[in-house]
Amino acid sequence: MWGEALQLLGQAERLQKAFYRPAESEQSWEPPIDVIETSQALFVHVALPGVPADSIVVGLESDALTVSAVRGFPVTARGARLHRVEIPYGRFFRRVPLPIADLEPAGRSFIDGCLTLAFRKIAVQE
Repeated sequence: MWGEALQLLGQAERLQKAFYRPAESEQSWEPPIDVIETSQALFVHVALPGVPADSIVVGLESDALTVSAVRGFPVTARGARLHRVEIPYGRFFRRVPLPIADLEPAGRSFIDGCLTLAFRKIAVQE
């Protein structure tokens, strides 16, 4: 009985984390990223499984890259019973500090739920 009660409490906590969003913030979760730099380029990989490619908004600020969209909750059937919810859903926003002034956009791809943004390094003249 205690084991089942603890399991239900754990499930309630996971649901709260997955769906709770502070009113003053548009962000509910942050996707994981990899930033890889070579001598001539910089690549940003953003893990976005389940996010439609056409809903992703990429922005460039003076000192950062931003990525945002919404991942919808996949269960829409009435009466569905949730057993586990660990994947984050809802609106996300990720800001990645980068030296944007030294970079030039060089490509964008979205394959197997991974957004890849490529930037060429701009040669700095001294």
